[in-house]
Amino acid sequence: MKDFKIAVIDGQGGGIGANLVEKLKANFPEISILALGTNSVATGKMLKAGADQGATGENAVIYNVKNVDIIMGAVAILMPNAMMGELSPRMAEAIGSSDALKILIPLEKCHIRLAAPGDYSIGEYIDYSIDLVRQELRDMGNQC
Repeated sequence: MKDFKIAVIDGQGGGIGANLVEKLKANFPEISILALGTNSVATGKMLKAGADQGATGENAVIYNVKNVDIIMGAVAILMPNAMMGELSPRMAEAIGSSDALKILIPLEKCHIRLAAPGDYSIGEYIDYSIDLVRQELRDMGNQC
């Protein structure tokens, strides 16, 4: 699993990304985690939470999402101009066009409403996203 890479994308304060990185590292310490921040504060928080590498800004996101196995972040990373404009249309296009599996936290911000039953906390969504990574890794192991 050394070559397996997960990109965590976040902006603004970087809290969700840092939480994802922390839980990923606790559950999968051998996996390489790349923190991609729309700003340096978000990247810094994710690095402090344990990401192996970090990069900031539009070009960093566009360049790196082509070379990872899983992309994680809030659902808004697929929406142009999300995060108060920090996520550019080019970033959203690159993320959406990447061949990587996208595991997204269903935050209902940026004029997004998700048709999903139940009322869960962000923490519960993050925990479930970790379960999805575990399932993906298990499925990949069965393909060999």
